[in-house]
Order: sequence, then structure tokens, then C-alpha cells
Amino acid sequence: MITKTFNNILVAVDDTADAQLAFDYAIHRAKNEDAKLNIVSILEVNNINAYEILDKEFMEQKRERLEERILDYEKEAKDAGVKDVSGVTAEGDDEAGEIIVKKIIPDVDPDLLIVGSKTKQGLPRLLGSQASYMVRFSPVSVLVVR
Repeated sequence: MITKTFNNILVAVDDTADAQLAFDYAIHRAKNEDAKLNIVSILEVNNINAYEILDKEFMEQKRERLEERILDYEKEAKDAGVKDVSGVTAEGDDEAGEIIVKKIIPDVDPDLLIVGSKTKQGLPRLLGSQASYMVRFSPVSVLVVR
């Protein structure tokens, strides 16, 4: 049986159970394949109301919480034995899946994208139900975790 190995893994995270499963799997895969692990989370500005967007303090707090969460994910991956870990955050008016495909993948240049299959319900959504978009439009292999 031929098994493909990956050198540069990108995992998309938010605070859903499926995203946590995807993250756990990405740690396992990166550790076993001695691959770099990139962890991404997106702040979707289109899910924040106009008053909140105009509140600089509110937006800065949202960005800081997102960055802190990525640092927590990085630490967890390193503590689990992944040697090369990097966190990435981004924000935009597009859906998270589109931002990941159009902006993050070209910058990070992964050979595998790992995502959870379900969305965070309600607002704010950090990853959203974007797995199908990423599967259809990603230029790299995508593994969807349930």
C-alpha cells in the first residue's frame, strides 16, 4: 500500500468540536510525518455588526483573543511533540474558507489542508461551514475530519 506523506500541513481551527478533532489529527499527522504544522484561524469581519466594527477597542479585543487562542494551539502542538509549529491569523470580509484558499494557502504553501466538517452556530463564526468550499477550490489536498 502506498501512503502519501506530507511535509507542510495547514489546519484550520475555531472553537468547535470538529475543529478540535481536526487539530488533534493534524498534530498526530505532523508528529508522525515530521511535518511542519501551520495553524490558522480567521476573523470574519462580515459576521460583526457595523457598530462593533467601528469600535476600535472591540475589534482590537477580538484580534487579541484570536491571537491568544492561536498561541494556545501552538503550545499544545509543541507540547505534543510537533517540532515545527507556526500560527497564522487573518481577517476579512469574505468567508473563512475563501480567505484560507485565496490568501493563506498561497502564503503558507502547504501540501495538506485539514479542516473540521461543522460550523460554529450563530455569531461569531471563526471558521464557519466552509469545508465544502475548501474541498472544491483548494489547490492542495484537503482532509475533512468528523
